[in-house]
Amino acid sequence: MPEQRKEDSQDNNEHERFSDQIITKGRPRQVLALDVINGFRVRPGLYDIYGATVLTDGVNFTVYSNGATKITLLLYRREDKKHFGSIPFPKKYRIGNVYSMIVFGLDISDLEYCYQVDGPWDPEKGLLFNKKNLLLDPYVRAVAGQRNWGEPGNPDGNGYRARVVQNNFEWNAAKSPQTPMEDTVIYEMHVRGFTIDPTSGVTCPGTFRGIMEKVDYLKKLGVTAIELMPIFEFDEAMNERYVDGRRLLDYWGYNSVSFFSPNTSYAAKDSLNQEGLELKELIRLLHDNDIEVILDVVFNHTAEGNEMGPFISFKGFDNNIYYLLTPDGKYYNFSGCGNTMNCNHPIVQMFIVQCLRYWAVDYRVDGFRFDLASILGRNEDGSPMEDPPLLQLLAYDPLLAGVKLIAEAWDAGGMYQVGSFPAWKRWSEWNGKYRDDLRRYLKGDYWVAPDAVNRITGSTDMYHTQYAGSSASVNFITCHDGFTLYDLYSYQNKHNEANGWNNTDGADDNNSWNCGVEGDTQDPEVLALRYKLMRNAITVLMCSRGTPMILAGDEFANTQFGNNNAYCQDNEISWLDWSYIDKNRDFFEFYRLMINFRRRHPAIRRDLPHARCRLALVTVLDATGKATVVTPEHKQICICYAGYDESKNRDDIVYIILNVYWEDAVIKLPDLPAMQHWFLAVDTASPDGRYFRRVPKLLMEDEVLIRSRSVIVLIGGEVQG
Repeated sequence: MPEQRKEDSQDNNEHERFSDQIITKGRPRQVLALDVINGFRVRPGLYDIYGATVLTDGVNFTVYSNGATKITLLLYRREDKKHFGSIPFPKKYRIGNVYSMIVFGLDISDLEYCYQVDGPWDPEKGLLFNKKNLLLDPYVRAVAGQRNWGEPGNPDGNGYRARVVQNNFEWNAAKSPQTPMEDTVIYEMHVRGFTIDPTSGVTCPGTFRGIMEKVDYLKKLGVTAIELMPIFEFDEAMNERYVDGRRLLDYWGYNSVSFFSPNTSYAAKDSLNQEGLELKELIRLLHDNDIEVILDVVFNHTAEGNEMGPFISFKGFDNNIYYLLTPDGKYYNFSGCGNTMNCNHPIVQMFIVQCLRYWAVDYRVDGFRFDLASILGRNEDGSPMEDPPLLQLLAYDPLLAGVKLIAEAWDAGGMYQVGSFPAWKRWSEWNGKYRDDLRRYLKGDYWVAPDAVNRITGSTDMYHTQYAGSSASVNFITCHDGFTLYDLYSYQNKHNEANGWNNTDGADDNNSWNCGVEGDTQDPEVLALRYKLMRNAITVLMCSRGTPMILAGDEFANTQFGNNNAYCQDNEISWLDWSYIDKNRDFFEFYRLMINFRRRHPAIRRDLPHARCRLALVTVLDATGKATVVTPEHKQICICYAGYDESKNRDDIVYIILNVYWEDAVIKLPDLPAMQHWFLAVDTASPDGRYFRRVPKLLMEDEVLIRSRSVIVLIGGEVQG
């Protein structure tokens, strides 16, 4: 490699003539004119391909900045502290605000790089250019120094460096399952926490390969998609601290360092210059098993924080463009994390669209869940926009047309858009109202029955013409942010003392109930009630219109010991304890069978052709078996789904009865046509312990007893055989 010159010159044009070939768009092209800058052979690059791209005998480097006056590329050998090459982009290598240069003769296996960007320094105008800062390429495909979990990626504070990635993964004829939203069951997981505990039994714990070892488990469980908490590169050790001798990290990963780079510490093997290979292998394996992959993406803020935060990338390239700034150049903080991305600036729009296209094309990702998505609809002054151009652009982008778009429709600045998020018939939402209303109702607040009925039947009171019918609502009772399902019925209050904030962090309005004892207990009556309420929750979730989402570990009653904000806990608080499967085998089987029950009954999931028995598609009834409008006085609610299942050439009839009251009740069953009967499929309070009946039980009476705080599910049909 060329030796570094003593002084870095801006335009040291030692013109020589070379004969090299580069490949553009698949065809070789001979290049005769090259410049030599500080000993490196260079030429103008490919201006419409951002980031670092491997060519036949060189690497193309392309970046852009609106306000920069000079950009310099620094080259390092792997892990060296001092750069071996410094190449300023000549002025003639700039078109518009784009700087592009091909550097020949580089060995990418031993190469790392970063940029220095010079320009005006005027903080009140948001201009923070400083040629001393070492900046990460915004389009980098792999961040150096992040390979080992828990080791700081920027230990000396001098900046992060990038690696060049060669994309040669062959997808061949691999296809996405393309499961319709209403048929989808989402399983939210943390890549590391899913298998890092020794009880997982995998050979590559805490990695993408660890998930690969659990694909058979996921398929048996019956989920159709996994939603991965952030896998964009983040520095978990950036804000490390200690509480009672325990090291706390940015475990969840909602502080992105790079948007185009997978977290290299989540890979079991070090794949230099092919970072992301293991994630692609995981996605291909999941697709082969009809399981989709949804990424939890964070475009609302970055790890650069506020005025006190580090310069990683965007601050140094165009701070006043990438972030929402106050009139005096400070950072708006609608994210609660120090800064807010300026998502509706055209440059940032372009960046986000290019990023999502990259993950959809290069990684074949099936969907994206957007963290604090309401920020994506804020204007450059922070105000809400009626028709945000970014959201519309994503809704109509042709490359993203088959990709699921899911919004967390609120932000930390007080904007709450559940039921009003701009959708263009493309966006779905995390239905926070479903979570809140069902939590209240299922713990015994029977007077919220009208809201519960609306949520169970698809929240049609919220989702209208702008949404795509039953695919709008992503229903959930638990998620990573809050109590697990077990903790929901074991803790009245949060217990976040281990986080070090005197239990002031995390939500206080959990709508939980400890069933009479706070935390762990050996009382058999309390435990029986807790597991019954857990059965109620999964039964109702799987019998609700919309897309159900479940939290990893809930299926075997995993606990976080009452911590409802375990963002910093890289330990047994957040890790799944797989030994609970054996301890709670009956509950796991019930949970799995309820997912399967939903799959076998399409009348729950969508409007089928009208049933031949003439029952309506959705009917709400009272305890007398008559159609009704539910009021707060109704202590029991009954919902009937019916439609003609063409695949089975028969009516599909499902009748769910909920009694969250503390007394038993007798429910009169509605009439069925001649030759049809009601069969008991689920009774979460069955005295014989047969909570789910693989062979439904024929009911001989026209009424049924439902016990206190329980749920019953019936199916209608003819006696077989």
